[in-house]
Amino acid sequence: MINTTELKAHNRKNRIRESNSYKIFTVVNALIMIFVSVVTLYPFLYLISQSFTSDKAIIAGHTSIIPEGFNIDTYKYILSKGEFLMYYKNTIVYTVVGTVASLLFSAMLAYPMSKNELKFNKVLTPFIVFTMYFGGGLIANYILVDRIGIKNTMGGFILPMMISTYYVLLMKSFFQSIPKDLEEAGEIDGLSKFGVFWRIALPLSKPIIATMTLFYSVMYWNNWFNAFLYLQDKSKWPVAYYLQTIIRGQGANDPDAVSVSLNIKSCAMVLTVLPIVMVYPFVQKYYVQGMMLGGVKE
Repeated sequence: MINTTELKAHNRKNRIRESNSYKIFTVVNALIMIFVSVVTLYPFLYLISQSFTSDKAIIAGHTSIIPEGFNIDTYKYILSKGEFLMYYKNTIVYTVVGTVASLLFSAMLAYPMSKNELKFNKVLTPFIVFTMYFGGGLIANYILVDRIGIKNTMGGFILPMMISTYYVLLMKSFFQSIPKDLEEAGEIDGLSKFGVFWRIALPLSKPIIATMTLFYSVMYWNNWFNAFLYLQDKSKWPVAYYLQTIIRGQGANDPDAVSVSLNIKSCAMVLTVLPIVMVYPFVQKYYVQGMMLGGVKE
């Protein structure tokens, strides 16, 4: 016969032991996360500090996460350029238009791929995956862009990178997790295949859409190579390419450029990354949400 008192005492000891183990785990986990955060954040803080540090302090090697000889000459130099705001405007337009187009076409490609009943799906998926590893190459892409007449246009900047195969596969995996009962219920209510996609699949896909929005936005915002290849008109440059020309030393004969050359790279990188950093908190919450927004309750 089991002694109830002894059983209660045993359970109490186990709870105390588990509680202490959990506390230790929590403390260790917190310390590790703090260390990782500091290691990740330090280079960015150092970059910001260097962009505000005076030239003399940089020459003397007195650079840390706290600016020495506070200096905003670099920011004044870049922001005083009349074309800088134009380049920023171009980048915003390219990023918004490109991200919307990429999300739309990626989702419209990924959703049919997630359906096993789709004809030739077993051929379509490997064909698309093939493009991840093999492509026509830089020369072929350049000739294609030139021949179809989108060189030196917004399309020339956006189209060559509009669809990422990897992101399409991520969206495909997410669409496969949507319960078929929901889609069948939509079809019973009279929705077409496109209606099911637009009114059921997409609303349930906010986490993956938010994630893809961030990925595509960063890709378009930071891209300068397509501008280098396809945009000869200087008025159509994105800000990333403009700052790239500064980093490469164009304008080094300009006395103003020479006077701020020591920290201009830091300033350029801060100005480039700042908008993305400001946007990230608005989509970060979707990373910790469940993979589904809703489902079929039994």
